Amino acid sequence: MLVSRAGWLGSSIALAAAVLLAGCGTSLNRAPVEDRGTAAGAISAHPGQVVDAPKPLPGAENAGKPGYYSVKPGDTLIRIGLENGQSWKDIARWNNLENPNLIEVGQVLRVVPPGAAVAAAPVAPAVVGDNGVVTRPVGSSAVAPAGPAAAPVPVPAASAEDGVAFVWPASGSLLAGFDEARNKGYDIGGKAGDPVLAAADGRVVYAGAGLRGYGNLVILKHNNTYLTAYAHNQTLLVKEDQSVRKGQKIAEMGSTDADRVKLHFEIRRQGKPVDPSRYLPAR
Repeated sequence: MLVSRAGWLGSSIALAAAVLLAGCGTSLNRAPVEDRGTAAGAISAHPGQVVDAPKPLPGAENAGKPGYYSVKPGDTLIRIGLENGQSWKDIARWNNLENPNLIEVGQVLRVVPPGAAVAAAPVAPAVVGDNGVVTRPVGSSAVAPAGPAAAPVPVPAASAEDGVAFVWPASGSLLAGFDEARNKGYDIGGKAGDPVLAAADGRVVYAGAGLRGYGNLVILKHNNTYLTAYAHNQTLLVKEDQSVRKGQKIAEMGSTDADRVKLHFEIRRQGKPVDPSRYLPAR
């Protein structure tokens, strides 16, 4: 039987391929790969090559300690500052951040000044029974004293610096009141361009539009306890690190990142939103 040159060549190539695959079949198996996070040195897909495990994130040794904050998804340094009652610039400086825009989820940041005293978690009070035995509620980490319980230590009154006298930041009507879950301050109505006033003496720790949901925003720090925030402005009239006086015009009302013209105003005590009705005078 005659075989054409093309047919003979095709059969030869097929036969060679079959022999090659038969002799190298074991090389097609996938090499084992170990999770790099499970050991100090992980085995890579290439024999003999060891890959270092990921390095711990900056500040990881301080996770959970008072005065430190673990970065969560979606965080920015501006938001971390607002929620901890600090200037974002101070936090950047305390943590030696070369680029404040580069923070990683899981990174642990100092959010109190170095050397500042940080209040520890409260300890449940001891209870002395009729038989003289000292007990504490379940969950208390303190160790009960061996002898009679000491007299309770009085809690000091709030420091004088806590007493900031606030004024209303705008003259419009109240559109929405404080709701801890849905509205962390007051929404005050008005017209575009209406004056927005500093609620108390303070220093501008933020002026810009870098915090989603707030539009053009001003944040004032009044002391080590209180911040105020002024959101959705049309125009900002102050700059960061500028000192302002109570009643000074700091912005013009607008509708940036909002559904209508309004001022969203927050008072934050140690970074936590509080009901402005407890601080603003009646009107």
